Amino acid sequence: MNAPAPPHPQAPAAAVRPARAHGGVALAWALPAALIGWVAGTALQLQQADLWSAAVYVGLGTLGACLGVGGWFVLRRRGLHAAWVGSWMTALAAALLALAQTGWRAAQLPAIAPVLEGQDLQIVGVVARMPQVGELGLRFFFDVEQATQDGQAVALPGRLLISWYRADEGFRGGADEGVPRAPAAPLPDLHAGDRWQLTARLKAAHGNFNPHGFDYELWLWEQGVRATGYVRAGPHDAAPVRLAARQGHAVERLRQTVRDRILATAAPSADPAAQRRTAVVAALLTGDQAAIERADWDLFRTTGVAHLMSISGLHITMFAWLATAVVGWLWRRSARWGWPPRLNPSLCWPAPHAALVGGVALATAYALFSGWGVPAQRTVLMLATLAALRLVGVRWPWWLTWLLACALVLAFDPWAWLQAGFWLSFVAVGVLFATDSGAAGAGATGAGGRLKALLREQWVVTLALTPLTLLLFGQASVVGLLANLLAIPWVTVVVTPLAVLGALWAPLWQAAAWALVPLIAFLQWLAAWPGASVAVAQAPLVVAVSAVLGGALLAMPWPWSWRLAGVPLLVPLLLWQPARPAPGQFELLAADVGQGNAVLVRTATHTLVYDSGPRYSLDSDAGDRVLVPLLRALGERVDTVVLSHRDSDHTGGAPALLASQPGAALLSSIEPTHPLQTQRPALRCLAGQHWEWDGVRFEVLHPTRGLYQGTGVKPNALSCVLHIRAATQGDGRATGALLAGDIEAAQEQALVHDHGAALRADLLLVPHHGSRTSSSTPFLDAVAPRLAWVQAGYRNRFGHPVPTVLLRYTERAIAVSDSPRCGAMHWNSAKPGATVCERTLRRRYWQHRAP
Repeated sequence: MNAPAPPHPQAPAAAVRPARAHGGVALAWALPAALIGWVAGTALQLQQADLWSAAVYVGLGTLGACLGVGGWFVLRRRGLHAAWVGSWMTALAAALLALAQTGWRAAQLPAIAPVLEGQDLQIVGVVARMPQVGELGLRFFFDVEQATQDGQAVALPGRLLISWYRADEGFRGGADEGVPRAPAAPLPDLHAGDRWQLTARLKAAHGNFNPHGFDYELWLWEQGVRATGYVRAGPHDAAPVRLAARQGHAVERLRQTVRDRILATAAPSADPAAQRRTAVVAALLTGDQAAIERADWDLFRTTGVAHLMSISGLHITMFAWLATAVVGWLWRRSARWGWPPRLNPSLCWPAPHAALVGGVALATAYALFSGWGVPAQRTVLMLATLAALRLVGVRWPWWLTWLLACALVLAFDPWAWLQAGFWLSFVAVGVLFATDSGAAGAGATGAGGRLKALLREQWVVTLALTPLTLLLFGQASVVGLLANLLAIPWVTVVVTPLAVLGALWAPLWQAAAWALVPLIAFLQWLAAWPGASVAVAQAPLVVAVSAVLGGALLAMPWPWSWRLAGVPLLVPLLLWQPARPAPGQFELLAADVGQGNAVLVRTATHTLVYDSGPRYSLDSDAGDRVLVPLLRALGERVDTVVLSHRDSDHTGGAPALLASQPGAALLSSIEPTHPLQTQRPALRCLAGQHWEWDGVRFEVLHPTRGLYQGTGVKPNALSCVLHIRAATQGDGRATGALLAGDIEAAQEQALVHDHGAALRADLLLVPHHGSRTSSSTPFLDAVAPRLAWVQAGYRNRFGHPVPTVLLRYTERAIAVSDSPRCGAMHWNSAKPGATVCERTLRRRYWQHRAP
C-alpha cells in the first residue's frame, strides 16, 4: 500500500475564500506575497539617488515576470516547502516589477536642457488646468506642443508650470528668477483649454530644500513638471497670442467657471470675512485651495479640521458615503414610480449594489471636478477596490483588502508613498478595519446608536492618527476631537451639499458661506483655548514606528490592561529632543530660503536666528514656509532674533517668526518707524555689544553709533555683523563664524581697520550674497575663512554670486557652498573644516542638481 500523500499546507490564516481547486490554494499564498512585494519594491525604488537607464528597468521587469511565472508553478506543487519557496519567489517578482515600473516611468520625464534656462523661448501649447489667481498674477500648467529659440526647434519637457505676472507688480525682494521685472501688458482672461503662443523664460524645476521641509520638487515631479518659468510680456517682447479658445479640457473649464461664479457672489464691497468664507466654499467645491487665506489655514490646522477644507481623501470618502446613501434611498423608492416590471430598477439590480456603484461613480466625478489631485486619486482607487470586492461577493480579511488597495494606489502613483496624506489615509482606514468600527456602525440603530458609532470612530481615528500627525507635521491639535465632532457632520451634511446644489441655483453658494459662520466662530473659540495644539520635535524612524504602533494599540478594542501597553511606546516621541552642541561649541544651519539670509545658531542651551529670509508674496514668506516649521521640527525655543537690516530679503519672514516665538528678543538696525517695531520693539545693534551663552561668545562688530546718525546711509551699510567664537580648546585655538549681512566694501574696510586679525573666522557667511560690491580682497585676507556660504536663489536675477567674486575665494582656497547646490547647509564648530549639505544627505533622483 502506498503511503498517503502529505497534506497540502493550509492557506494563510484569513486569506481568500476556501477553494477546492488547487489553483485557488496557490492563489491564497501568491496574492498576499505579491501585494507585499509590490509595496516593498515601490518603496525600494524611491530610495534611489539617481535613476538607471530605461533599458535596465525593462530588464528588471522582464526578470520579475519570469520569476513570477516560476513562482506560480512552484506554488502549484504540493508541500509546505513549495508553498514557502513559491511565496518568496512571488514576492521578489512583484518587488522587481514594481521597482521596474516606477523607475521606467520616472525615466520618461526628461529635464530641461541647462543651455535653455533663462533664454527667451517661443512656445505653443495648451493651458492644461484651471489657472490659480494670486497676489502677483496667474499661475498655470501648460502642455507644450512645440517650442523654438530664434526660429530653431528645441526640446522641452511636456508640461510646464508658468506664471503670468501683473503689470503693476515689480520685483519682490529676495525672489529668484521666477519673479521677474514687471511686464507691461495686463493679465489676460486665461482659461483652461486655451491654446496660446507665447514667449517664456524657463528654468529647471528647483525648490528650496530644508530638513523636515516640504519637498517642492517632489510635488512638481508628481504633476509631471520638470521646468517652471514666466511669460515675457514686456514692451520689447512679442505679444502673447491666443490661438484657440476653450478647446478640450472640459472638466477644467467647468471647474474654472464654477469657481469664478462662486467668488463673484461675494461683492468686492463685502467685508473681508465674507470674502474669505466664499473662498472656502470655492475650495470645497472645486479644490482651489489657493483661494483660502493663510490665516484661515492656520485656524483650521490649530483645530485639526484642515482635512475638511480641502479635497482630501476624507473629503472624497464622506462625499462617497453621502452619495451612496442618496443613491440607495432613490433606488429603493424607484418601485413606487410606476415603472413597468421589466424596467423597474429595484427589480433589475439590488439596491445595495446600485448604491455602491452609484456612490463610487459620483465620488469619482467629484474627484475629477475637484482637480483630480493625488489625494483624490488615492481615495477613488481605494473606494473602487472595496466596492468591487463587495460586488463580486469576495469576503477577504480586512488586512488583505487594505493591502490590495494600498498596492493599487502605489501602482497608479508610486510617489504617493512619500506623501503625508497617503499615510494618514491608510493608517486611518487600517485602524478602522482592525477595530471593526464599520461593523459597529452598521449595527447601530436610531439617532443615539449612530451618534455613539460616530463618537467611537472619531475617538479611534484620533488615538491612532495623533502620533502620526505629530511625526509628519510636528504638531497636533488637542481640541481636534471636539472640533471634528461638530465640523465633520456640519461640513458633510450642510455646507458641502449647499455648495454642490449651488451649481443649480447660485444663491445656495451664499447660503453655504453663511453656514460657515457658526462653524468658524466655534473653531475660533476652540483655537483660543490655552494649549489648543501641541508641538514636538520630529523624532527618528525607530521612535516614529514605535509611536504609531502605540497609538494603534491604544485604539484596539481590547481590554484596557492590554491597550495601556501602548503608552510606553508613545513616551519617546513626546520626550524626544535632537542632540545639541556640547558646552563651549555651537552649530550653524543656513536655511534654504531662496534669495535671502536666514541662519539658525545653536549652543548647548540657547538658540539665535540671524535674519528671517524673504517675503515671497502677501500670503507667503520664508518665516511661515521655512523657519517656523523648521524650528518646530527641531523643538527650538528661540532666545534672540537678529535682523541685520531692513531689506525684505532679510526681514520678510520676521512677522511669522516673531509670532511663533513670543519670548524671543529682537536685535536689529531697523528704523524706529519700521512696521516690525509694533510687533516686537527692537534693541538697536551696535558695535561692541557682546554676550556669552554656554561658553560661546557672541559679539556685534558693526554698525557703529555714528552710522545711525548719518544721513543718506544705505540699509546695507547698517547691517548687523555678528562674530561668534567657540570656547578656546586645549591647543589654544577657538573656532569661529562671521555673519556679515549685506555689508559692502566700505564697511568691510572699516571692519578690517577696527578689528584686524580679530576678524578671523573658520566660516564666513558671504557678504551681500556674493555681490560685486562686497567680498573685497583685504576683507577676505583678514577673515581668512576655511569655508564660505552663499545664500542665494537659483538663477536669481542679480547673478549672485558674481563669478569675479567667486574667483577671489578660489584664489585663497576657500571652499564655497551655496544654497542652490547644497540646500540647507550645516556646520559645527567641533568640525570646522566641513560643510554638510542637506541635498547630499537626502539625495533622490527627482531633485534638481544645479550645474
